[in-house]
Amino acid sequence: MAEDHTHASHPAIATRLKRAEGHLRRVIGMIEEGRPCVDLATQLHAVERAVAEAKRALIHDHIDHCLTGAGTHDLAEIKSLTKLL
Repeated sequence: MAEDHTHASHPAIATRLKRAEGHLRRVIGMIEEGRPCVDLATQLHAVERAVAEAKRALIHDHIDHCLTGAGTHDLAEIKSLTKLL
């Protein structure tokens, strides 16, 4: 039987990423409108942080899941994940 890779935090992480996706679409619109680079960079920074926070939440949740014994993951996988933080 295949292991379920869905964690309780996934819906909240998906919501964060959808919000970041909307911001990214807005940045694209700003570029097409010819907005100043400072405005673009500020918005891109916000998108970047939102994605980074979603990634961090996903990895932390996965590690918590592994350490509580709910998953069948080995130490090598956890080490690989922590390198992505």
